[in-house]
Amino acid sequence: MRKYRGLLLCFGCGLVMPLGFAPFGYYIVPVISVALLLWVWLNSSPGETFVGGYLFGLGMYGTGVSWLHISINLFGGMNLAGSYAITLLLVLYLALYPALAGYVTRRWFCPTNTAFLLFSAPALWLLGEWSRSRIFTGFPWLNLGYSQIDSPLAGLAPVSGVYGVTWATVLSGALLVLLFGAKRWRKLLAFGAFFLLWAVSGQLYMSNWTRPSGTITTALIQGAIPQRLKWKPQLRQQSFDLYLGLTRPHQDSDLIIWPETAIPALYQRATDLTDQLRKLTQAHHNNIITGIPFRDPDSGAFYNSALLFDGGVKVYHKRHLVPFGEYLPLAAVLQPLLHWLGIPVSDFSAGTQPQPLLHASGFDVGISICYEDTFGEEVIEALPQAGVLVNISNDAWFGDSMAPHQHLQMARMRAMETGRYMLRATNTGISAIIDEKGWVAKRSRQFRPEVLSSPVLLFSGATPYSRLGNMPVLIAALVILGAIPLYHRLKRRPRV
Repeated sequence: MRKYRGLLLCFGCGLVMPLGFAPFGYYIVPVISVALLLWVWLNSSPGETFVGGYLFGLGMYGTGVSWLHISINLFGGMNLAGSYAITLLLVLYLALYPALAGYVTRRWFCPTNTAFLLFSAPALWLLGEWSRSRIFTGFPWLNLGYSQIDSPLAGLAPVSGVYGVTWATVLSGALLVLLFGAKRWRKLLAFGAFFLLWAVSGQLYMSNWTRPSGTITTALIQGAIPQRLKWKPQLRQQSFDLYLGLTRPHQDSDLIIWPETAIPALYQRATDLTDQLRKLTQAHHNNIITGIPFRDPDSGAFYNSALLFDGGVKVYHKRHLVPFGEYLPLAAVLQPLLHWLGIPVSDFSAGTQPQPLLHASGFDVGISICYEDTFGEEVIEALPQAGVLVNISNDAWFGDSMAPHQHLQMARMRAMETGRYMLRATNTGISAIIDEKGWVAKRSRQFRPEVLSSPVLLFSGATPYSRLGNMPVLIAALVILGAIPLYHRLKRRPRV
């Protein structure tokens, strides 16, 4: 009976985990949930640890990414039952990561309970999240570090990135286990370590890793055109006129940003519209970035692109595509099945890596399109040259759900990691101007046409994370895991 209560506790801890993420933001919830999970794991066999971790994952992802069915059902052409079934399959896959982290930790890296809590569990959790963000092109949603965006632990972001914040979150949970379950002297050490971790992280937040290098005026345009109407050919001119009308009062801004696919037509078939943008930038000596599909005239490949108009035209092609949404992995196997089910799948090509920076008039822009801003290691490729980060996105696919709030939270982490403003223009919200500390200076309401206008600081210099990326925390995790069995063998070696 005790074993089943422990498994039920694991599932319950996973269920409440999304409360730590946007739009709720109770950042202490993930720390406590991880602490309870680790406490159950301490008294479990490797097999029981796997089951407990899997139940934890089912609860966490089952609630935290349940919004995926919205795009599959409303915009993917599948019935409600089928959309829930596909979402469930993804949840079943994602739940494997905490399960495997727990099993491997308990099976091979648990010489003592203290080593399990303080060293192997945080390291393997970090590696599990990193793997989940890489395998099958990656799905970094609900990485634990994002839940701490408003906590003192976020101060680690410019130094170690979101994975370093994840490590600190799991370590904080482990220290809570020791605080309430260890002997007296270890309680004192656990309390001291917990306080020191949070205090040092908070102090790092006060550090200025980058410096202002100029100021520009910006205007982020949110047209709020419903997704079901966006691609109707007869409404194309109406959509363009809406964006142009919202832009005119701000046409003297240095940088004007329209969202992903704000122009719902191929660039080559919308020259009448793009010529107006080119003339507008020539007349006002400004820069306009907009999303628009692009077809390469030589290869015939289609790209999800961002164009910068500055009197001329500069192009960025999205590099990190969304599987099933923008391209079909294992197309030879899956294409016949999806055709039989009647599920349409876009067929975009990925842009080359790396791509040249978008050079605006007097400053450089680090551009990302939608899903790309969830990968910190890709965003930093534009640094230190880029003075500001821009993300154009379309979260209309997910309706009035947690997804747009979670996506905004991840964009805030990119601003913290890089010490740069992040300007995020979306089709239906949430558009936002985010400062170099990750704070939202301005944000739009959802599903309403709005303009966010503000002076924005450009920054130069580089944070430690911008220079080194994820490599330091990954190496540290591997070194820790390599040292644990080595130490265990040396300790067991008989003395001569």
